[in-house]
Amino acid sequence: MGEGEPTAEDADGEAEGAATAGGVDYAARAADTLGFSRWWQIAAAAGMMAAVSPYQYVWSSISPALSEGLDIALPALGAVFSFYVVFQSLSQFPAGKWRDSRGPGALTFLAAILAGGGYVGLAYATSLWQLYLLYSLGAVGVGIVYTVAVNTAVKWFPDRTGLTTGVGTMAFAAGSALVVPYVRANATVTAYSDVLRNIGIGILVVTLVGSLLLRDPPKDWLDRADGDDDGDEGLAASIRGRNYSTREMLTTWQFWLLYAMFIAMASADLLVIANVVRFAENFGLAALVATLSATLLPVAAGVSRLILGEATDRFSRKRVMAGSFLLAGLFRIGLVGAGEAGNGAVFVAFVLGAMFFSSPLYVFFPSLLADYYGAANSSGNYAVLYTAKVGGGVFSGVVAGYLVAALGWNPTFLLGGGLAVAAGLATFALRPPSGSGLETVEPAAAD
Repeated sequence: MGEGEPTAEDADGEAEGAATAGGVDYAARAADTLGFSRWWQIAAAAGMMAAVSPYQYVWSSISPALSEGLDIALPALGAVFSFYVVFQSLSQFPAGKWRDSRGPGALTFLAAILAGGGYVGLAYATSLWQLYLLYSLGAVGVGIVYTVAVNTAVKWFPDRTGLTTGVGTMAFAAGSALVVPYVRANATVTAYSDVLRNIGIGILVVTLVGSLLLRDPPKDWLDRADGDDDGDEGLAASIRGRNYSTREMLTTWQFWLLYAMFIAMASADLLVIANVVRFAENFGLAALVATLSATLLPVAAGVSRLILGEATDRFSRKRVMAGSFLLAGLFRIGLVGAGEAGNGAVFVAFVLGAMFFSSPLYVFFPSLLADYYGAANSSGNYAVLYTAKVGGGVFSGVVAGYLVAALGWNPTFLLGGGLAVAAGLATFALRPPSGSGLETVEPAAAD
């Protein structure tokens, strides 16, 4: 079977499927434009995503040492993670708009300086305000890398958006799996400064290399007047349908439903990421359980983005998304039961299940958004949707801290599970916007 994505749609008119359709050879056209395989663009994007991943996935492991070394209460450090989510999310809109019009090169160079320098600076921080400032500056760099990497997949792989956004976001999740054991082994008052500095240098080098490799396709790389007789029907949904500006997208109800769903899922997802170590300790589980949970969590998150991203290219994107979110909620509810029972093995297994089914939200949403609103303005449009992660960050940090103090860990995690279930049920209401050009297209034959 050739490379690409089918344009078949389900009963609601939603674009689904993923095989070469209509004879459009996206890979060959990209190779003609680049002079080499488009997969090198994904490799560069994935490398950058892996490099900056410690900001999100190493925090729960390094924060206790920072708390002790700087004599800062852990609840105060919870706001550091919330600041990270806010700045990582909000930086993506201006970065995305810049990238859509001017390309990724200079932007990713700036990201390297901010993200690498932020972690190096943490090694020398002596007060809470410095942690806030440095982590927030680094978060801006992470946000730039994130929007550039995800939309590199959208722009070069309209036929395999689910798989390729899965590769990039998998790297963001799983890239830190090699770093977490190193941090956990050296997260002491005397050693954490060296750990932070070394990680920062790695972020800087890898992201600088990525900034030299990435480029965007020209607007005419899929010129329909190049001898193909297939017309629009040979193109993937993100190319075939109408390209919405950000302003136009904001006038559709589908966007606001997606926004609410993103807040719910990001809240459920980040709640586990930011608190898994302390949640395990709350039940008196062995230190090994907390370490395994923190180490394997990004692996499960990363692998799931690849597997379920590919599934959304082959089957109904909407149905895969709904099933994933529902299971994410059920595993979170089961996680509370495992902790209450004191069963460390089941606790770790449920952490992996919870993350396996919630983390692909970062694959589902950009892919579905590109299907509904087009690829031309994908960076800016997805950056607006991604601001919903701010709500998730505030919930997982500040709100969760308040809820834990007032109600305890169990009700807080059960609420996270309920948010995921609600997002899964809401998925069934989605369909392409009226006027998108995707409402009545017949399924295209696959190779």
